[in-house]
Amino acid sequence: MEMLINGKAAPAANATWIDVKNPATGESVDRVPRGSRDDVDAAVEAADAAFGAWSEKTMRDRGLLLARAAEMVRRDHKQLAELLTREQGKPLHESIDEVRGCANILEYYASIAGQPAGETVNLGKAGDCLVTRVPLGVCGAIIPWNMPVLIMGWKVGPALLAGNSLVLKPASTTPLTNLKIAGLLQEAGLPAGVLNVVTGTGEMVGEALVRHAKIKKISFTGNCATGHRIRALAGDHLKALTLELGGSDPMIVMADADIPRAVEGALRGRFYNAGQICTAVKRLYLHEKIAGEFMHLLTTRVESIKIGNGLLAGTEMGPLNNAAKMDRISNVVQEATNRAEGKILTGGSPVTGKEYENGFFYRPTLIADVPPDAAVLRDEIFGPVLPVMTVPDLGTAIREANRSQYGLGASVWTRDLPTVKEVFQNVHAGIIWVNRHLTVPPEVPFGGTNESGIGRENGFHALDSYTQTKTLFLGW
Repeated sequence: MEMLINGKAAPAANATWIDVKNPATGESVDRVPRGSRDDVDAAVEAADAAFGAWSEKTMRDRGLLLARAAEMVRRDHKQLAELLTREQGKPLHESIDEVRGCANILEYYASIAGQPAGETVNLGKAGDCLVTRVPLGVCGAIIPWNMPVLIMGWKVGPALLAGNSLVLKPASTTPLTNLKIAGLLQEAGLPAGVLNVVTGTGEMVGEALVRHAKIKKISFTGNCATGHRIRALAGDHLKALTLELGGSDPMIVMADADIPRAVEGALRGRFYNAGQICTAVKRLYLHEKIAGEFMHLLTTRVESIKIGNGLLAGTEMGPLNNAAKMDRISNVVQEATNRAEGKILTGGSPVTGKEYENGFFYRPTLIADVPPDAAVLRDEIFGPVLPVMTVPDLGTAIREANRSQYGLGASVWTRDLPTVKEVFQNVHAGIIWVNRHLTVPPEVPFGGTNESGIGRENGFHALDSYTQTKTLFLGW
């Protein structure tokens, strides 16, 4: 499958390719061009040429196009979901959820296309001011491999609705479904050059995109180290930034919680997409009064998870996406064992057996009795490993929840409103869930504090971030 530049399929300028492999089987799914700086230059020039006419369209017309594209994504959701599972690994039902989620995002931005943007300011005898919002110009988006279709929607929807043109860089292991959806946007009537997709590595394509002088904004979802580098490079041209850099979300379960519901919340919150989600439950804090009952129920449920190829019926958890992540998870668990940082209740090793030997399958893992300063609580674990700590009271739970460099999301499970208020006011996170975790609808701003990044995805907040104010001063 080729890149999309100026409305046409394009090979790499250097005529080299990257194999995209199924993480469940090791088999090749397809190949994509290994893009270069020349390809980024071509894509940016195409986006720059297309920007003027696209930005002059009314927001309503741009919204109607997004609505047509959403219809096409829904029309083709089964084929798109199967392709996503083949390149990413997640179970087919999760891929269907993600593809439909992308359509939902495009529909949301289409739905707000008729909303007024701007304000008037009456300055009395001095005159009047009209404050409008105008698009930034050519923007760049760099997306990860864990939720590539959903996050594409998060970035493409507001950027295009605001009137910008865009160059998108997918992850090198999961570019195929992104390219297909870009094609659907063109089928829906998106003019050539408004959306360009350049495939390749972060070191080459990603860095060239960030460094390009004509890029006015970069929206990046990925790890902290890369985010810090992007921020430093973007400063050379004063680019606007949205950086979502991961998290280590705590889940606090109090003594009055609905235990069965909370157990299911922890199960889905940690092991959905094999734990490869920025907002996954990555630290579990249980009130000591219910810890025993909770862990008995959770261990039983975790041990029942059916692991396998995401395309097979009944699969509940697929493989990790790539070998590097598999090695990372194995090392994290081994180091915790070597340092005696908790007790492994279940899991703790790769899945064995002939049907798993060519994939990156790791058993869902629970580590209990983890000490407060353990690395598995401090660091983000991007996989199916859940460390658990017992706490005597809410104050301890909040203190431990804040013992992290991250601040993306957190959840509290309780029936008590003052407890909710205490957590909301004192836990450092961009979003606090009550009696649920993971849900991020397109209407709600999403993003974190501290090392979890800057800026917000979703909602009017994201739309505003792809614009800048322009003021007309009328001095009567």
